[in-house]
Amino acid sequence: MRLDSIQVGQSRTYGTPGALSPMEQPWTSAIKKEPVDGQMWAGREGLSGDHQYDRRHHGGPERALLMYSAEHYPRWRSEWGRKDVGPGGFGENLTVSGLTEDTACVGDVYRIGEVRIEVSSPRTPCINLARRHGLPDLVQTIVHNHRSGWYLRVRQEGWLEAGMDITLIDRPYPQWTIRRAATVKRLRNDLKEEARLLAACGSLQREWRDVLVRSLTAT
Repeated sequence: MRLDSIQVGQSRTYGTPGALSPMEQPWTSAIKKEPVDGQMWAGREGLSGDHQYDRRHHGGPERALLMYSAEHYPRWRSEWGRKDVGPGGFGENLTVSGLTEDTACVGDVYRIGEVRIEVSSPRTPCINLARRHGLPDLVQTIVHNHRSGWYLRVRQEGWLEAGMDITLIDRPYPQWTIRRAATVKRLRNDLKEEARLLAACGSLQREWRDVLVRSLTAT
């Protein structure tokens, strides 16, 4: 496994004032992440120089970093007939090879140099990702093809640089792949027992656990 690329971004406003379509109305986001060279500091709140505009749904210690599989990009380029989609195209901080939503698990702890990161949850795609690519149906597409990416906590701070090896050092919940966890949350009202088991996963970010618990106690 390898860290292929590191990306950071700043909040910017896009869209057209007065537009009728939600896709074209003004919106502000830091989803446009650009690759950077050299070493980057990974702290508890994320990468130095990176920004999240909507702190309610992005950033913080539970979602300090977003990781995305480099293996998805050739498929997106083929499906969209575009050549301009690459690292950072899905708003991720870390683009990696050798990991996907079918192999990364909630609670996984990885070592990248001196940094220790822990998988906290699947990423839930939002409309800003669809706006960025001009594809209104992109959120639903990702829901069904599971090319979402996943969030990380930074357990041990340190310097990161593209090209570093990634080593799995702990996997406490091998049953909870990113794909399976995302599916159970989405279908939680139908998959009550699996939702209960996922809610008991100690490494799952608290917001997800709260959503699952509420669904289990709803009448």
